[in-house]
Amino acid sequence: MARRGAINIRRASAADAAALARIMGDPAVFAGLMQLPFTSEEVWKARLVDVFAPGKPDLMLVAERDGEVVGSAGVHPVGPALRRRHVLTLGISVERKAQGQGVGSALMAAICDYADRWAGALRIELTVYADNAAAIALYRKFGFEPEGTHRAYALRDGEYVDALAMARLHPKPPALPRR
Repeated sequence: MARRGAINIRRASAADAAALARIMGDPAVFAGLMQLPFTSEEVWKARLVDVFAPGKPDLMLVAERDGEVVGSAGVHPVGPALRRRHVLTLGISVERKAQGQGVGSALMAAICDYADRWAGALRIELTVYADNAAAIALYRKFGFEPEGTHRAYALRDGEYVDALAMARLHPKPPALPRR
C-alpha cells in the first residue's frame, strides 16, 4: 500500500473513542495486544474519561494521517507504589493498513520524548508477545531491551503464549544544576 500524507501526533480526546474501538476491534490488531475482542466505542469513551480525569498523570496520544486516526499510544503509572513513581508502562497500537509505514515510530518518538523531557520517568516498561517480531524491532529501535520471558503469559486465540518483559531506561537522566 502506498504511503499517504504526513503523520500528526496529538493528545487523544473523547471524540477518538470510535476510532480506537475500530482499531482495537480488528482481530489483526488485538491479537498483538493484551486487549479482548468485542470492544466498543462506549468502552473506549469510559477509558478516555478515566485517563483525562483531573490529576491523572497518564498520557494518551493518537496518530492521524489524512484526518483519520491510525494508531494510539499511552504511558501510564505502574501503580500507586511510592517506590515505583519513576516508572511508566507503555501501550501502543497501529491499525493494520498503517503498519510498517512509520506510524509506530512517530508514536514511540513522541512518547519517549514526553517521558524523558516532561514526565520525570527514569524507566518505561512494556510487555510484548514473544512472537511479535515487528513490535520487538520497533521497541529495540527506541532503546528497549528484553529483561525476561514470561512463560504462558496470556491466553491468545485459545492458546497460552509467552511474552517478553522489555524496558528502556532514560538515556540521559536529568541532573541537578551545577553551582
